[in-house]
Amino acid sequence: MSKKAVIVLSGGLDSTTCMGIAHDQGYALYPLTFHYGQRHSREVEQAKKIAQYYQAADHRIVNIRFLRDIGGSALTDDAIDVPDQGEDGSIPVTYVPARNLIFLSLAAAYAEVVGAEKIMIGVSAVDYSGYPDCRPEFIESLSRTIQLGTKAGVEGKAISIDAPLVHLSKAETIAWGMKLGVPYHLTTSCYKGREVACGQCDSCRLRIKGFKEAGYRDPLPYAISIDW
Repeated sequence: MSKKAVIVLSGGLDSTTCMGIAHDQGYALYPLTFHYGQRHSREVEQAKKIAQYYQAADHRIVNIRFLRDIGGSALTDDAIDVPDQGEDGSIPVTYVPARNLIFLSLAAAYAEVVGAEKIMIGVSAVDYSGYPDCRPEFIESLSRTIQLGTKAGVEGKAISIDAPLVHLSKAETIAWGMKLGVPYHLTTSCYKGREVACGQCDSCRLRIKGFKEAGYRDPLPYAISIDW
């Protein structure tokens, strides 16, 4: 019986790198994608392509659009503009309240059902937008909670949360992914959900910076001219 991993797959660069890592480690892949009421569905569509590329054992798309009803984020509330002026050190308006807490809780439930020993998520505490649910202390704390709150944990079949990118810069993540042949041409990062990325939102800025520092040209098209 092959070992199994649940991957929180957004369709973005980091989560797709996690797919590549889990694949390289010999896991049967069970990606989990969330439609949480985000501004656009492009990332969900790209996640489908990525799951197909890796011949995932199963790919579930879970509807939790109630996060749009809660609001409080530029990614779920059309009344809040997506910033494109760069980071200022504060938690940006693109933070979705408790998103990773919800994602990982549902991933733990799915892991119990399919018998997965690992949940993989592509959070980073280095090159990120200041989100509190991307920090290693959050991952460690929730890992302990999952062991206490699941049948698998109580019966000694621990489900671990693996955040392999948490201490890596975007450039280091990309360099690792390139070595693994991660299909970055299938990913999407632009907060505005355009087929041709804007190149100006915070997510695009981080991605472009990462590819430049890693010494690679991003395979995605951009609406602005970039000196690679």
